[in-house]
This record gives sequence, C-alpha cells and structure tokens, in this order.
Amino acid sequence: MTASFKYYEFFAGVGMARMGLGDDWQCLFANDCDDLKYASYADNWDGEHFDKRDVALVSAADLIGQADLAWASFPCQDLSQAGAKKGIGDADGLDATRSGAVWPFLNIVKSLADEGRHPTLLALENVTGLLSSNGGNDFQALCSTLSDGGYRYGVVVADASHFVPQSRPRVFVIAVRREVPVPRALRSDLPQAPWHPPTLLRASAALPEKNASDWIWWSPGLPPGQRVRELVDIVDVSDAADWNSAEATSRLIGLMSDTQLERLAAAKTAGRPMIGSLYLRMRPSREGGGGNVQRCEIAFGDTLGCLRTPKGGASRPRIIVVDGESVRTRLLSVREAASLMGLPDEFKLPETYNECFKLIGDGVVPSVVRFLADRILEPLAQHSSAFVSLIGERKTSA
Repeated sequence: MTASFKYYEFFAGVGMARMGLGDDWQCLFANDCDDLKYASYADNWDGEHFDKRDVALVSAADLIGQADLAWASFPCQDLSQAGAKKGIGDADGLDATRSGAVWPFLNIVKSLADEGRHPTLLALENVTGLLSSNGGNDFQALCSTLSDGGYRYGVVVADASHFVPQSRPRVFVIAVRREVPVPRALRSDLPQAPWHPPTLLRASAALPEKNASDWIWWSPGLPPGQRVRELVDIVDVSDAADWNSAEATSRLIGLMSDTQLERLAAAKTAGRPMIGSLYLRMRPSREGGGGNVQRCEIAFGDTLGCLRTPKGGASRPRIIVVDGESVRTRLLSVREAASLMGLPDEFKLPETYNECFKLIGDGVVPSVVRFLADRILEPLAQHSSAFVSLIGERKTSA
C-alpha cells in the first residue's frame, strides 16, 4: 500500500508518534541521539532512515525529499514539574538547555524553507510547562520563530486520559504554512473545552500583537466517547502479580498523613476493588526543626498518574489495590505501563526495568497522535495538496 503522506520525525524515541500516524504516513527521516531509543526503534520499525546524531549536527541536506509534516517531540526535562525548569534557552545557543534542542530543529525547518522544501505542517509536542516556563517567554519565543518562518499556529492541550487510563496532559503546537488556507471546519473563533484550558488562554493572550495575528484556535471536535481499554483491563489484581510483602505495605501506610489515611479508609468501604496510584514524595515536616520528610500519597480513580522516566527508587511508578480490608501495593509492571501508553502486547521493549520505563516515560501516546492526525493533520495535508494543485493549474492556464 502506498502511503498518502510523508513526514520527518525528530526526537523519535521508540517511534510512538510513528505508530500513531500509521500506515498512511511514510517516514522519510527519523532522528534521535539516544542509543537505547535507537535500538528499540530498530527492533520495532524499519530503521533505514534513522539518524543517530545529535539534532544540532543534522542539516537540511540530510533530509530526503519533501515532507507534508515535520514532527518533533523535543526533550521535556527542562520544562516538566519534575525537572530543573531551565526552559528552552535561546535560539542562538548561548543559553543552551536540553529542552533547547527545539532550536536546531527549527533551524532545519528554516533551511528547508530556504530550499523550497518546507513541510506544510509542523507538530511540536511537549509537557504543559512549555506554556508557562520562564514566565511565558519561552512560548512567546517559540511562536515568534514560527511566525518569522512563515507559519500560522495554534495549540491543542490533549490529556491522554481521553484515550487511555493514564492522566498525561501534553501540549501539541500545530503549525501550517501561512499561504495555505485553513478550512473552516478545522478552526474556531473561540477556544473550546477540553482542548484549550486556562493555562493556554493565558499563554495565547500574552503573545505580542505581531504573533497573535498568526494564532489559530484548532477545533479537533469532541474527544472519543470511551477508551479502548480501561484500568481494570490493564492492572493485574490477581495473586500472581509481584506484590510487596505485608510488612513493606505496612511501612508505606505508616508514611501516610491523616488525610491520606482517610482516603485509604474511604477506599475500603467502596464495595469493590479500588486501584490507585501510590507516590513517595518529600513534604515539609510538621514537627519542630523544619526540613522535609518522606510521605506516601495515594490517588484513586479510573486513571493512573502520569508515567515518567524514573530517576531513582522513589520515582518508580507504584500502585495500590484496596478490596475491603485487603490492601496490597507493588511497582507497576513494564507490560502494564506499556498498555497504559496504548502499546500493543507485541511491541518489543528492553529487558531491564529502568530501560523500559525510560522509553515509556519519554513517549507520546499513539492514540492521541492518531486522533490529531485524523481530526487536523490529515485534513490539512489533503487540503494543502488540493490547494497547491489548484494554484498550479491556474498558473498553467494563465
């Protein structure tokens, strides 16, 4: 089958965006400088077009053909709540950060435009901290660069919880060449819930006038009515799972505050098994002397907390299952985590626990990508192709 669309994928990871785009999209170029991610990508996909160099070493000449889309899930370490919050630095590289790898990517896009090979569409994905980092200046700088590069743009904030049982809100900056008319069905005059939350409203309102004129309120429509799999279908509550010992669970309960103990007591009276996320966090001590103490916190619901790359034992994702007076705790398994991301059982992952969670925690949920491709990216790409053909016919007839 011949693919309808072509794309470049930067910061490709293990190819979760590729999975979401699907067979209608042909990957012309993929890039990621992480050896572990490359190895996993090659295990699951055709790695023929994969470039393992740092994005700063890649040039437009390394990219073949002309793509409809350039996708970039650039590093989030300096934008996330768990990170250093250094932001994206600056475009000239004098103040470089890990999340600042977005600037070399945008330089490549500019070079492609200079050659007349600019992608019609850009999609930049990251954590919601992108909207507020450095007092909003990072987001403004990014939008300004897109405007200067000849693109109009907007943002969809999509929480993966609409698609999989995991709370994972992410920012998707979707840009289209300024000369391409945007179909009325793909945009709205006003922001729409749930795609345009208050944090985005504040960020867009702060844009300088010269950039605000390029802003688009994308309208992807209603989220799906239900998830493909629910939490109870993913989490193993059987005795065969690798549960902590009773003593270890008791120690965790002993780290709970009164508020958390009340939450645990309420779960015991639910009349059904309750699955929740369990977190180990440092909190200010309420006793004399100040300082922080380790606390155990829990949250119950139909989703688990956002998966992330573990940096130590305390950051590993844990679950708690309460069924009446029975309370059991354990680490989330690799396969459960993969399912929470929407990866199929046959998706190949590394053998070690930390390596698996490094790949999973850095990924984008494929079903979210598919939704955006179906609702915005593919209609835009089709419309652009028809528009270019029409312009070509008019020039020929003239």
